[in-house]
Amino acid sequence: MFEKLGSLFAGSGRIATIDAAKAAPPPSPLAPIDLTDHAQVAAVMDLAARIGDILLSSGTSNSDTKAQIHAVTSAYGLHYCHVDITMNTITIFTTIGHGRKTPVNVFRVVRSLTTDFSKLSEVDRLIRSIQAGATPPEVAEKILDELAAKPAEYGAWTAVMGWGVMGGAVAVMLGGGWLVALTAFVTSVLIMAMNTWLGRNQLPLFFQNVFGGIVATVPAAVIYSLAAELGFRISPSQIIASGIIVLLAGLTLVQSLQDGITGAPVTASARFFETLLFTGAIVAGVGIGISLTALLGISLPPLETTAAPNFTSVTVRVISGAVAAAGFAVASYAEWSSVAISALTALAGSGFYHFVLVPYGFGSVIAASVAAVVIGLAGGLLARRFLIPPLITAIAGITPFLPGLSVYRGMYAAMHEQMLVGFTNIATALAIACGLAAGVVLGEWVARRLRRPPKLNPYRYFRATRRVTFQQMAQAAQPRPRRRVRRARGHSVE
Repeated sequence: MFEKLGSLFAGSGRIATIDAAKAAPPPSPLAPIDLTDHAQVAAVMDLAARIGDILLSSGTSNSDTKAQIHAVTSAYGLHYCHVDITMNTITIFTTIGHGRKTPVNVFRVVRSLTTDFSKLSEVDRLIRSIQAGATPPEVAEKILDELAAKPAEYGAWTAVMGWGVMGGAVAVMLGGGWLVALTAFVTSVLIMAMNTWLGRNQLPLFFQNVFGGIVATVPAAVIYSLAAELGFRISPSQIIASGIIVLLAGLTLVQSLQDGITGAPVTASARFFETLLFTGAIVAGVGIGISLTALLGISLPPLETTAAPNFTSVTVRVISGAVAAAGFAVASYAEWSSVAISALTALAGSGFYHFVLVPYGFGSVIAASVAAVVIGLAGGLLARRFLIPPLITAIAGITPFLPGLSVYRGMYAAMHEQMLVGFTNIATALAIACGLAAGVVLGEWVARRLRRPPKLNPYRYFRATRRVTFQQMAQAAQPRPRRRVRRARGHSVE
């Protein structure tokens, strides 16, 4: 079935870099090095570790990062290296030599996790070039040095404006009008500008999220009070929810669940706990903001149920979902081609969600999970067609569906002594978030199965030379016996 479906999407035969990396290494090294030289082997392993650093810090899962590290070392002749990734540490190990095996280790620590998709795209192209045999190790090292010193695709204020566009579009998707969208835009810009400044002053991300939750709540309540005095009616819950979604979008929930699904439970547990901790910081900030509004004498309105959408409102929400994904891609410094593909991916997921799942009565958790599968599949196929990392479309595509409104409902109910309602909404938010992450991983898996290249079996000789036994060391230590060479006259010499 996968082969028949894959033929429909074969097109130009393009595959993602990770798909090519998970195929077998080439039968002969395209850019070989001296495998007996400790310095050259260590330099290649360090080069692969630097590439893995950028991949891991951009949100790539452990299994995909390992596969691409292996692809880099294999292209330079190191077919068998052991790669281990635990949370933010990368360890690469191999042995060199024929008789006496000498171990070589490279260890690297990923300093910070950032969503800089421009560097991710550059590294993706570098890996393709290395696999094609077009980039020697010294050239690849120079490219990485230039990439480390290179600034982002565009300035920080452009990225902050991208967060604002995302916040305004999410507010429209939640049912808000132009005034709500404008307020959400300004609030999101204020949140991310403040967090950028706090990050440069090395304040931990936990406290940045606390301040972000406060900023998402207090301005919305003040503007709601001013609008009520002027005769305008706005819903502060839509503004607050959009600010929460902007804060949630930068967390590593998709990466943590993908690590758990693909066999890295230790890293997955650590990242999932980190995500829960930072989400708790956002919830705490929202709670503090609600308390501050009460001290200011502003009472937030009770949460109302959303009216049933008509065709026009649904169409606007679908387009808003695509705009929100594009805004997130800009905020993450993605290239403009990646921004466009992310918008198309979110458009497909939003359309399926609002035109198919919601009208047929699917619940919020099931609908979000199924929409995430569509996003993972559509994004994976589009990313392979246009040669961009599928991770960009996956993360950007699900951002409009993050459960910001459920988080706010839960915190609002808890602050008004409705603990059962509050706990139910928080549990719903967690279920939606997990469903989104699992769904996009499943959709990406299907896309990978449709476009994966054929695998080759590595040579048995390479597998045998990887082992080090005491018999090999004993044979290497024994002196070689002299051969007797018989000459034509019947004499022999040793």
